[in-house]
Amino acid sequence: MSINRRSKNITEGVARAPNRSMYYALGYTEGDFGKPMIGVANGHSTITPCNSGLQRLADAAVIGLKEAGANPQIFGTPTISDGMAMGTEGMKYSLVSREVISDCVETCVGGQWMDGVMVIGGCDKNMPGGMMGMLRANVPAIYIYGGTILPGKYKGQDLNIVSVFEAVGQFSAGNMAEEDFCEIERRAIPGSGSCGGMYTANTMSSAFEALGLSLPYASTMANVEGEIVGMVEHAAKVLVEAVKADLKPRDIVTRESLENAVAVVMATGGSTNAVLHFLAIAHAAEVPWTIDDFERVRRRTPVLCDLKPSGQYLAIDLHHAGGIPQVMKVLLKAGLLHGDCMTITGKTVAENLADVPDLPRADQPVIRTIDNPMYAEGHLAILRGNLSPEGCVAKITGLKSPVMTGPARVFEDEQSALAAIMAKQIVAGDVMVLRYLGPKGGPGMPEMLAPTGALIGQGLGESVGLVTDGRFSGGTWGMVVGHVAPEAAEGGNIALVQEGDSITIDSHQLLLQLNVDDAELGRRRAAWVKPAPRYKRGVLAKFAYNASSASFGAVLDKFE
Repeated sequence: MSINRRSKNITEGVARAPNRSMYYALGYTEGDFGKPMIGVANGHSTITPCNSGLQRLADAAVIGLKEAGANPQIFGTPTISDGMAMGTEGMKYSLVSREVISDCVETCVGGQWMDGVMVIGGCDKNMPGGMMGMLRANVPAIYIYGGTILPGKYKGQDLNIVSVFEAVGQFSAGNMAEEDFCEIERRAIPGSGSCGGMYTANTMSSAFEALGLSLPYASTMANVEGEIVGMVEHAAKVLVEAVKADLKPRDIVTRESLENAVAVVMATGGSTNAVLHFLAIAHAAEVPWTIDDFERVRRRTPVLCDLKPSGQYLAIDLHHAGGIPQVMKVLLKAGLLHGDCMTITGKTVAENLADVPDLPRADQPVIRTIDNPMYAEGHLAILRGNLSPEGCVAKITGLKSPVMTGPARVFEDEQSALAAIMAKQIVAGDVMVLRYLGPKGGPGMPEMLAPTGALIGQGLGESVGLVTDGRFSGGTWGMVVGHVAPEAAEGGNIALVQEGDSITIDSHQLLLQLNVDDAELGRRRAAWVKPAPRYKRGVLAKFAYNASSASFGAVLDKFE
């Protein structure tokens, strides 16, 4: 009996002849109609190093699928480079691209009635966008991460994309020579692959491995090294077996597997963006999951890995130290993972980890043991208070004290905030408020790596707070609070903050508080006027019109 749902569709009824003719034009023979059709969603693009090395992986996928007896069909997905768009109007399109990518995957798989899909991506929004599309289509699927970049080198130091943003602050503060600044700029990105720290792309790839929809060890390989090609060919064969077994993404993505994924995000010190994206992924999977679930998992999960941006090492160092399977095995032995969750391999998490050592190797400094963590609890804290009653996300690793109260310095956009930092108008103790940058207000929740990088470069990373209804890069660290909800454009209290108001950030008490009494806030609210949309047509206007609150993942199809 054929395992191919497409085969049944095109060999029965009056549509048989024209449907088959179209496939003959693609080189099909009679025997091909009984083989499964597997889509290969190829994110290759020469617009960013994150995706410039994906074509050879798509080629390897085609080889592996054919060897496994399937018919591969390639289609494209777009990408936006966050690193290139940072600080520009283009950054507003980044989160939008998550939705476009998910729509591409769902549309092509559904429109061509594919039997399975392999999604290949590199840059930040490729990851959640592809996963959301896989879950919506819900045919057997596997995610292929394009791989991390190798570090750049200068004066014996490893470099990465965040090195450049922080060098801007150091140079502007007079603490770096122009020659060094220019050399860091030239050398930080040595070739293809996604940004090298535990930033958003590597965070999401690691979480997808823990989720069970990528192969073990696949999430931390380097794009330019040979092992990743062999992994893709093997993944193709695994996917064909999943088609035969009818093992679909929604069989794998459950509340328990989401807990596994978020536990790995916490253990590796991953990006704040994981909160936004996993809310959206859970929504696509129709699995109950709220912003408070992140706080629940955070409190029981230690940070085990010494990784940038707040630590020392890069994703490739994690790979050489044992990769995500080693991190997962430490968590599993401590009772912090659900070992019985199914994975795309057809084995459970515990079965996949059976041969992984219980303890990390003693000769590596990247992965800690459970009794000697970097931090006893996870680093992505969910704060609430009158400034963010729906919740917001604070990244609290690397800080001597994640508590401060200071005067508000209010900015309506990122560019004016960066200009103030560069002009040295921001001083220790200030709390910068960047608003009208949420899902609707931005629109698209642009990331704030330029201001936070400049603050760190000037030595203000721990002494200046930054609160926004926008997002942060995975490369951000410091006294930062993002995803404030409700956002300013929807009348959230962040819209009512005035210059000099006292604001408290207290990650111990999980508090973000505007220290202004209710009566005064009531007077300000009565005078507040909802701003007109920034865009009236096109994709940004559509995103602004449909986007949910950040506390629900900023998804576009939350209609209930």
